Amino acid sequence: MTDPFGQPARPVLSMGETLIDLIVADGEPSLAEASHFTARPGGAPANVAVALARLGVSAAFCGVVGADPFGDRLRATLNADGVETSRLRSTPNADTTLAFAWKDARGDGHFRVLRLADRLLNRDDVAAAGIGDLAALVAGSVALAAEPSRDAVTHAVALASEAGVPVVFDVNIRPTLWPDLAVARAACAPIIAGATLLKLSVADAGHLFGLPPDPVAIMDHLATLPPPIAVLTDGGRGAWYRSGKGVGHVPSFAVEAVEPTGAGDAFTAGLVSRLIATGWAPPAEADVRYASAAGALATTKAGALDGLPTKAALEAFLAAGAGSS
Repeated sequence: MTDPFGQPARPVLSMGETLIDLIVADGEPSLAEASHFTARPGGAPANVAVALARLGVSAAFCGVVGADPFGDRLRATLNADGVETSRLRSTPNADTTLAFAWKDARGDGHFRVLRLADRLLNRDDVAAAGIGDLAALVAGSVALAAEPSRDAVTHAVALASEAGVPVVFDVNIRPTLWPDLAVARAACAPIIAGATLLKLSVADAGHLFGLPPDPVAIMDHLATLPPPIAVLTDGGRGAWYRSGKGVGHVPSFAVEAVEPTGAGDAFTAGLVSRLIATGWAPPAEADVRYASAAGALATTKAGALDGLPTKAALEAFLAAGAGSS
Protein backbone atom coordinates (compact mmCIF):
# COMPACT_ATOMS: atom_id res chain seq x y z
CA MET A 1 0.00 0.00 0.00
CA THR A 2 1.19 3.51 -0.73
CA ASP A 3 0.32 7.01 0.41
CA PRO A 4 -0.98 9.73 -1.97
CA PHE A 5 2.61 10.56 -2.94
CA GLY A 6 3.43 7.01 -3.99
CA GLN A 7 5.51 6.22 -0.91
CA PRO A 8 4.95 3.05 1.14
CA ALA A 9 2.28 3.78 3.73
CA ARG A 10 3.34 3.58 7.35
CA PRO A 11 1.71 0.47 8.81
CA VAL A 12 -0.44 0.06 11.86
CA LEU A 13 1.43 -2.56 13.90
CA SER A 14 -0.56 -5.01 16.00
CA MET A 15 1.58 -6.53 18.75
CA GLY A 16 0.84 -9.56 20.90
CA GLU A 17 -0.69 -12.98 20.39
CA THR A 18 -1.62 -14.85 17.26
CA LEU A 19 -2.96 -18.30 18.05
CA ILE A 20 -5.22 -21.15 17.09
CA ASP A 21 -8.80 -20.84 18.35
CA LEU A 22 -10.38 -24.18 19.21
CA ILE A 23 -14.01 -23.14 18.85
CA VAL A 24 -16.82 -25.15 20.38
CA ALA A 25 -18.68 -26.51 17.35
CA ASP A 26 -21.53 -28.46 18.94
CA GLY A 27 -23.47 -25.52 20.37
CA GLU A 28 -22.75 -26.29 24.02
CA PRO A 29 -22.89 -23.08 26.13
CA SER A 30 -20.02 -24.15 28.39
CA LEU A 31 -16.60 -25.67 27.86
CA ALA A 32 -17.30 -28.44 30.35
CA GLU A 33 -19.91 -30.11 28.13
CA ALA A 34 -18.35 -29.39 24.72
CA SER A 35 -17.06 -32.35 22.71
CA HIS A 36 -16.50 -30.99 19.18
CA PHE A 37 -14.14 -28.17 18.26
CA THR A 38 -13.10 -26.39 15.06
CA ALA A 39 -9.52 -25.11 14.75
CA ARG A 40 -9.28 -21.62 13.28
CA PRO A 41 -6.62 -18.87 13.22
CA GLY A 42 -7.17 -16.13 15.80
CA GLY A 43 -5.71 -13.95 18.54
CA ALA A 44 -7.07 -10.46 19.08
CA PRO A 45 -4.09 -8.40 17.82
CA ALA A 46 -3.75 -10.63 14.74
CA ASN A 47 -7.49 -10.34 14.09
CA VAL A 48 -7.21 -6.56 14.25
CA ALA A 49 -4.32 -6.64 11.77
CA VAL A 50 -6.32 -8.72 9.28
CA ALA A 51 -9.40 -6.54 9.76
CA LEU A 52 -7.36 -3.39 9.12
CA ALA A 53 -5.85 -4.86 5.96
CA ARG A 54 -9.31 -5.76 4.66
CA LEU A 55 -10.41 -2.18 5.32
CA GLY A 56 -7.56 -0.86 3.19
CA VAL A 57 -5.19 0.11 6.00
CA SER A 58 -1.53 -0.89 5.79
CA ALA A 59 -1.13 -3.48 8.57
CA ALA A 60 1.72 -5.42 10.14
CA PHE A 61 1.99 -7.90 12.99
CA CYS A 62 4.63 -8.47 15.68
CA GLY A 63 4.54 -11.59 17.84
CA VAL A 64 5.91 -15.09 18.37
CA VAL A 65 4.62 -18.46 17.17
CA GLY A 66 6.02 -21.95 17.47
CA ALA A 67 8.19 -23.41 14.73
CA ASP A 68 5.41 -25.88 14.06
CA PRO A 69 2.52 -26.47 11.61
CA PHE A 70 0.16 -24.16 13.50
CA GLY A 71 2.76 -21.39 13.45
CA ASP A 72 3.24 -21.88 9.71
CA ARG A 73 -0.52 -21.75 9.23
CA LEU A 74 -0.84 -18.48 11.13
CA ARG A 75 1.95 -16.81 9.14
CA ALA A 76 0.41 -17.95 5.85
CA THR A 77 -3.02 -16.72 6.96
CA LEU A 78 -1.71 -13.25 7.79
CA ASN A 79 0.24 -13.07 4.54
CA ALA A 80 -2.82 -14.11 2.52
CA ASP A 81 -4.66 -11.04 3.80
CA GLY A 82 -1.77 -8.70 3.08
CA VAL A 83 -0.55 -8.35 6.66
CA GLU A 84 3.23 -7.78 6.74
CA THR A 85 4.85 -10.49 8.92
CA SER A 86 8.59 -9.78 8.97
CA ARG A 87 8.16 -8.98 12.68
CA LEU A 88 6.52 -12.36 13.42
CA ARG A 89 9.15 -14.64 14.96
CA SER A 90 9.04 -18.44 14.95
CA THR A 91 10.65 -20.19 17.91
CA PRO A 92 11.65 -23.83 18.48
CA ASN A 93 11.37 -23.27 22.23
CA ALA A 94 7.58 -23.41 22.57
CA ASP A 95 4.50 -24.55 20.69
CA THR A 96 2.03 -22.12 19.12
CA THR A 97 -0.47 -20.69 21.60
CA LEU A 98 -3.99 -22.17 21.76
CA ALA A 99 -7.32 -20.77 22.95
CA PHE A 100 -10.70 -22.36 23.57
CA ALA A 101 -13.68 -20.22 22.50
CA TRP A 102 -17.41 -20.67 23.05
CA LYS A 103 -20.56 -18.62 23.46
CA ASP A 104 -22.97 -18.74 26.37
CA ALA A 105 -26.76 -18.95 26.29
CA ARG A 106 -26.98 -15.16 25.86
CA GLY A 107 -24.68 -15.30 22.83
CA ASP A 108 -21.68 -13.63 24.47
CA GLY A 109 -18.22 -15.01 23.73
CA HIS A 110 -15.92 -16.63 26.29
CA PHE A 111 -12.28 -17.64 25.98
CA ARG A 112 -9.70 -19.72 27.81
CA VAL A 113 -6.16 -19.11 26.56
CA LEU A 114 -3.26 -21.56 26.92
CA ARG A 115 -0.32 -19.22 26.51
CA LEU A 116 2.71 -20.84 24.93
CA ALA A 117 4.98 -19.28 22.27
CA ASP A 118 3.29 -15.85 22.26
CA ARG A 119 4.50 -15.04 25.76
CA LEU A 120 8.13 -15.19 24.53
CA LEU A 121 7.81 -11.79 22.82
CA ASN A 122 10.75 -9.74 24.13
CA ARG A 123 12.57 -6.43 23.88
CA ASP A 124 14.69 -7.67 20.97
CA ASP A 125 11.46 -8.15 19.01
CA VAL A 126 10.41 -4.62 19.96
CA ALA A 127 13.79 -3.18 18.96
CA ALA A 128 13.41 -4.71 15.50
CA ALA A 129 9.82 -3.52 15.08
CA GLY A 130 10.54 0.07 13.99
CA ILE A 131 8.13 1.61 16.48
CA GLY A 132 8.94 5.19 15.52
CA ASP A 133 7.95 4.62 11.89
CA LEU A 134 4.42 3.36 12.54
CA ALA A 135 1.06 4.93 11.83
CA ALA A 136 -0.16 3.46 15.12
CA LEU A 137 0.55 0.66 17.59
CA VAL A 138 -2.24 -1.71 18.67
CA ALA A 139 -1.81 -3.77 21.83
CA GLY A 140 -4.09 -5.92 23.95
CA SER A 141 -4.05 -7.14 27.52
CA VAL A 142 -3.44 -10.88 26.99
CA ALA A 143 0.26 -10.24 26.31
CA LEU A 144 0.49 -8.51 29.69
CA ALA A 145 -0.38 -11.67 31.63
CA ALA A 146 3.12 -13.20 31.52
CA GLU A 147 6.77 -12.29 31.09
CA PRO A 148 8.68 -11.42 29.00
CA SER A 149 5.76 -10.38 26.75
CA ARG A 150 4.45 -7.97 29.42
CA ASP A 151 7.76 -6.13 29.54
CA ALA A 152 8.01 -6.13 25.74
CA VAL A 153 4.57 -4.58 25.18
CA THR A 154 5.05 -2.07 28.00
CA HIS A 155 8.37 -1.04 26.46
CA ALA A 156 6.84 -0.78 22.99
CA VAL A 157 4.08 1.49 24.27
CA ALA A 158 6.64 3.72 26.01
CA LEU A 159 8.65 4.00 22.79
CA ALA A 160 5.53 4.79 20.78
CA SER A 161 4.48 7.50 23.23
CA GLU A 162 7.93 9.08 23.11
CA ALA A 163 7.84 9.04 19.28
CA GLY A 164 4.34 10.53 19.07
CA VAL A 165 2.92 7.32 17.58
CA PRO A 166 -0.76 6.81 18.52
CA VAL A 167 -1.31 3.82 20.80
CA VAL A 168 -4.50 1.75 20.77
CA PHE A 169 -5.11 -0.31 23.91
CA ASP A 170 -7.74 -2.93 23.11
CA VAL A 171 -8.48 -4.48 26.49
CA ASN A 172 -9.42 -8.18 26.61
CA ILE A 173 -9.38 -9.31 30.24
CA ARG A 174 -9.43 -13.11 30.37
CA PRO A 175 -9.97 -13.94 34.07
CA THR A 176 -8.34 -17.36 33.72
CA LEU A 177 -5.05 -15.58 32.92
CA TRP A 178 -5.28 -13.33 35.99
CA PRO A 179 -5.79 -15.21 39.27
CA ASP A 180 -5.29 -11.85 40.98
CA LEU A 181 -7.01 -8.97 39.17
CA ALA A 182 -4.87 -6.51 41.14
CA VAL A 183 -1.94 -7.76 39.03
CA ALA A 184 -3.98 -7.11 35.88
CA ARG A 185 -4.70 -3.55 37.01
CA ALA A 186 -1.01 -2.92 37.69
CA ALA A 187 0.04 -4.39 34.34
CA CYS A 188 -2.53 -2.37 32.40
CA ALA A 189 -1.86 0.94 34.16
CA PRO A 190 1.22 2.00 32.12
CA ILE A 191 -0.49 0.98 28.86
CA ILE A 192 -3.56 3.05 29.74
CA ALA A 193 -1.28 5.96 30.63
CA GLY A 194 0.34 5.86 27.19
CA ALA A 195 -2.76 5.14 25.13
CA THR A 196 -4.42 7.43 22.62
CA LEU A 197 -7.48 5.19 22.32
CA LEU A 198 -8.76 2.95 25.11
CA LYS A 199 -11.33 0.41 23.91
CA LEU A 200 -12.91 -2.03 26.32
CA SER A 201 -16.13 -3.86 27.08
CA VAL A 202 -18.49 -3.48 30.01
CA ALA A 203 -17.19 -6.82 31.31
CA ASP A 204 -13.58 -5.61 30.97
CA ALA A 205 -14.43 -2.50 33.00
CA GLY A 206 -15.84 -4.69 35.74
CA HIS A 207 -12.69 -6.81 35.88
CA LEU A 208 -10.25 -3.94 35.55
CA PHE A 209 -11.88 -1.20 37.63
CA GLY A 210 -14.41 -3.09 39.77
CA LEU A 211 -17.24 -1.08 38.22
CA PRO A 212 -20.88 -2.19 37.97
CA PRO A 213 -22.31 -2.82 34.46
CA ASP A 214 -23.57 0.75 34.07
CA PRO A 215 -22.24 2.18 30.77
CA VAL A 216 -22.72 5.84 31.75
CA ALA A 217 -20.94 5.34 35.08
CA ILE A 218 -18.13 3.50 33.31
CA MET A 219 -17.79 6.29 30.76
CA ASP A 220 -17.63 8.82 33.61
CA HIS A 221 -14.77 6.82 35.10
CA LEU A 222 -12.97 6.56 31.78
CA ALA A 223 -13.11 10.37 31.53
CA THR A 224 -10.77 10.52 34.55
CA LEU A 225 -8.11 8.39 32.81
CA PRO A 226 -5.31 9.66 30.53
CA PRO A 227 -6.44 8.37 27.09
CA PRO A 228 -8.10 11.21 25.16
CA ILE A 229 -10.40 8.74 23.35
CA ALA A 230 -12.36 5.99 25.10
CA VAL A 231 -14.99 3.68 23.64
CA LEU A 232 -17.04 1.09 25.51
CA THR A 233 -18.76 -1.92 23.94
CA ASP A 234 -21.36 -4.35 25.27
CA GLY A 235 -22.10 -6.86 22.51
CA GLY A 236 -25.72 -6.73 21.41
CA ARG A 237 -26.36 -3.77 23.71
CA GLY A 238 -24.29 -1.44 21.52
CA ALA A 239 -21.36 0.93 22.06
CA TRP A 240 -20.78 4.14 24.02
CA TYR A 241 -18.31 6.92 23.32
CA ARG A 242 -17.51 10.38 24.64
CA SER A 243 -18.03 13.37 22.38
CA GLY A 244 -18.22 17.12 22.89
CA LYS A 245 -21.89 16.65 23.73
CA GLY A 246 -21.27 14.12 26.49
CA VAL A 247 -21.70 10.38 26.21
CA GLY A 248 -23.10 9.04 22.95
CA HIS A 249 -24.58 5.62 22.28
CA VAL A 250 -24.76 3.63 19.04
CA PRO A 251 -27.14 0.64 19.12
CA SER A 252 -25.95 -2.68 17.79
CA PHE A 253 -26.90 -3.80 14.28
CA ALA A 254 -29.51 -6.46 13.71
CA VAL A 255 -27.79 -9.34 11.90
CA GLU A 256 -28.12 -13.11 11.87
CA ALA A 257 -25.23 -13.79 14.23
CA VAL A 258 -23.46 -17.13 13.97
CA GLU A 259 -20.57 -16.61 16.39
CA PRO A 260 -19.19 -13.59 18.31
CA THR A 261 -15.48 -14.48 17.98
CA GLY A 262 -13.63 -11.58 16.37
CA ALA A 263 -16.46 -9.04 16.64
CA GLY A 264 -14.62 -6.80 19.08
CA ASP A 265 -11.49 -6.94 16.93
CA ALA A 266 -13.44 -5.92 13.84
CA PHE A 267 -14.92 -3.04 15.84
CA THR A 268 -11.45 -1.89 16.87
CA ALA A 269 -10.14 -2.03 13.31
CA GLY A 270 -13.15 -0.17 11.97
CA LEU A 271 -12.73 2.59 14.52
CA VAL A 272 -8.96 2.84 14.02
CA SER A 273 -9.41 3.13 10.25
CA ARG A 274 -11.75 6.08 10.79
CA LEU A 275 -9.55 7.77 13.40
CA ILE A 276 -6.51 7.56 11.13
CA ALA A 277 -8.53 9.32 8.43
CA THR A 278 -9.56 12.11 10.83
CA GLY A 279 -6.15 12.62 12.39
CA TRP A 280 -7.22 10.99 15.68
CA ALA A 281 -9.95 13.49 16.43
CA PRO A 282 -12.54 12.38 19.02
CA PRO A 283 -14.91 9.95 17.32
CA ALA A 284 -18.22 11.14 15.91
CA GLU A 285 -21.35 9.01 15.87
CA ALA A 286 -20.64 8.02 12.26
CA ASP A 287 -17.22 6.67 13.26
CA VAL A 288 -18.62 4.48 16.02
CA ARG A 289 -21.48 3.37 13.78
CA TYR A 290 -18.91 2.31 11.15
CA ALA A 291 -17.01 0.33 13.79
CA SER A 292 -20.21 -1.22 15.12
CA ALA A 293 -21.20 -2.32 11.62
CA ALA A 294 -17.81 -3.99 11.21
CA GLY A 295 -18.29 -5.81 14.50
CA ALA A 296 -21.79 -6.92 13.53
CA LEU A 297 -20.65 -8.32 10.18
CA ALA A 298 -17.89 -10.25 11.93
CA THR A 299 -20.51 -12.28 13.79
CA THR A 300 -22.21 -13.52 10.63
CA LYS A 301 -19.62 -16.22 9.91
CA ALA A 302 -17.92 -18.79 12.09
CA GLY A 303 -14.37 -18.15 13.27
CA ALA A 304 -12.49 -15.00 14.13
CA LEU A 305 -11.30 -14.19 10.59
CA ASP A 306 -13.89 -15.37 8.10
CA GLY A 307 -16.45 -12.71 9.06
CA LEU A 308 -14.06 -9.76 9.14
CA PRO A 309 -15.46 -7.49 6.41
CA THR A 310 -13.70 -5.84 3.51
CA LYS A 311 -14.09 -2.10 3.10
CA ALA A 312 -16.41 -2.67 0.12
CA ALA A 313 -18.62 -5.10 2.04
CA LEU A 314 -18.82 -2.82 5.06
CA GLU A 315 -19.71 0.24 2.98
CA ALA A 316 -22.32 -1.75 1.07
CA PHE A 317 -23.85 -2.93 4.35
CA LEU A 318 -24.13 0.64 5.58
CA ALA A 319 -25.33 1.98 2.24
CA ALA A 320 -28.10 -0.60 2.20
CA GLY A 321 -29.56 1.11 5.24
CA ALA A 322 -28.67 -1.63 7.71
CA GLY A 323 -30.68 -1.00 10.83
CA SER A 324 -29.71 -1.02 14.46
CA SER A 325 -31.39 -3.32 16.92
